Amino acid sequence: MNDVLIKNVRHTGIVVEDLEKSMKFYVGKLGFEVQKAAEESGEYIDTLLGLDKAFVKTVKMTLHNDQMIELLDFTTHKLDKEPAAINRIGPTHMAFTVSNLNKVIEEFTADGIEFISEPVSSPDGYAKVAFCKAPEGTYIELVELKEDSNRE
Repeated sequence: MNDVLIKNVRHTGIVVEDLEKSMKFYVGKLGFEVQKAAEESGEYIDTLLGLDKAFVKTVKMTLHNDQMIELLDFTTHKLDKEPAAINRIGPTHMAFTVSNLNKVIEEFTADGIEFISEPVSSPDGYAKVAFCKAPEGTYIELVELKEDSNRE
């Protein structure tokens, strides 16, 4: 296909309940680096989001490979937090490759981060995987690949 409309995935937006707590997780635990923090309001944001008189704090952050997420903390228009379900329709989780899953689990658990299961090896032996929850409830899949594997 020569006329590709999509060039790449720019970022993933995550609405958070507590920006400071979420920053500690995404920066302190997952290793994201803040690129830009802003407070957004006005006609542009209202029109873009379909809201009236919205005020939102945003933080764009990247990993070393330029993959980006954006945390959004709505000062106005904040909805009640609904329990996340791993099997709901729509986006449910983000996955990250780690070098030592057992060490990550130990450190995260010591900091009170909730896991939904013990680490499990994939049936083909390609990876060891566990899911935890970010402060806002997003499921985070942590994957340790076998050292001799060249798969993505």
